[in-house]
Amino acid sequence: MSAPGVLIGAARSSSGKTTLTLGLMRALTRRGLRVAPVKCGPDYIDPAFHAAATGRAGVNLDSWAMDADVIAALAAHAGAGADLMIAEGAMGLFDGAPGGAAGVGANADIAAMLGWPVVLIHDVSGQAQTAAAIVRGITAHDARVTLAGVVMNRVASERHRRLAGEAIEALGVKMFGALPRDETIALPERHLGLVQAGETPELDARLDALADFIEAHVDVEAIVACATSGETGNLIPNASPPAQRIAIARDDAFSFFYPHLAQSWRDAGAELSFFSPLADEAPPEDCGLCWLPGGYPELHAGRLSAAQGFIKGLRRFAKGRWIHGECGGYMALGRTLIDATGEAHEMAGLLELETSFAKRKLHLGYRSARLATDHPLGAAGSRLRGHEFHYATILRETGDPFAIAKDAYSDDEHPAGLSNDGVSGSFFHLMA
Repeated sequence: MSAPGVLIGAARSSSGKTTLTLGLMRALTRRGLRVAPVKCGPDYIDPAFHAAATGRAGVNLDSWAMDADVIAALAAHAGAGADLMIAEGAMGLFDGAPGGAAGVGANADIAAMLGWPVVLIHDVSGQAQTAAAIVRGITAHDARVTLAGVVMNRVASERHRRLAGEAIEALGVKMFGALPRDETIALPERHLGLVQAGETPELDARLDALADFIEAHVDVEAIVACATSGETGNLIPNASPPAQRIAIARDDAFSFFYPHLAQSWRDAGAELSFFSPLADEAPPEDCGLCWLPGGYPELHAGRLSAAQGFIKGLRRFAKGRWIHGECGGYMALGRTLIDATGEAHEMAGLLELETSFAKRKLHLGYRSARLATDHPLGAAGSRLRGHEFHYATILRETGDPFAIAKDAYSDDEHPAGLSNDGVSGSFFHLMA
């Protein structure tokens, strides 16, 4: 058994999940509770805000990419020593994709697996009593899921609150609160979601303001009381680390790296050494593999191109040791990166790749990948699960593929990324 938990879900994206989640996390942490944060689904940005709100590192749980035993073990590890676990959902409560490892990747899968009730935050703008019809449908849609109650969001007036709230309560559904429209509490955003926590000005003050907002309009004690404990697992299965000593880029340009992977590699005996390309640091010479995570190299392309200590260090490292780049890291390994203004910046030149952020197109979704050749991540043919999320456009991509990939909605396979003489990369983000 682990700490009791609750999942914050919604009928769709942009309903207020992050507002409610961060406000609850900070409010309860200020009260002295030890809150363990969880993010459902693939997401690098929200967990950093969760950590800032609670003072505890969080974890991502995803039923499409992860087996059920991995989910249970990760939840147990994250909740150890905590008083309460709060999970933030992604998109709509039941949204997902076919062919997952333990489910479809929906928030509902995580709630059902771990026995957590759902607190639904529902945006009632543009509706009144119709809100009850939507809540009725969500309540009845999946017998595995228990709806503990509702928080209404973007309520326009007392009359609006009464019309929508009384209709929902008539269903026998508990009303936990109602949030008025207030754009002043919104966190700044950019193309991949929220501006990263480390870049958000006056973050602590913003989190306290969210906590004050939630305390004023939500029955926080009632939400805590509804949390329940479910069955969790034991040790996290160790993923084979790609090397004994791994150099990992970490700064504002390269920050998209899942903590559960780092923990799994450490548990399997690997040593991780972090360095900052934006500080013109090269990968440590005593490492056997360099990992360039995703992030925002397109926002820092000029600085990266000028960071010759980093660029030359990568080129030295590539002479006899493996380098792998994910998404933004892949772009940095190419010849050229064109930024949003159309200016071209020279990158490491270790792969025959040219990418552009001036020509934007969203690429989003779960991906499964089969390694095209032997690789530190596994033998040729080994299967990986993860996702893709970027706006960059490939202008040129020449060479042997890193993997053969397909998305969750198609059986069609296609070459993905590049692999050349110990340097590899793709837009694929590894989750499991």
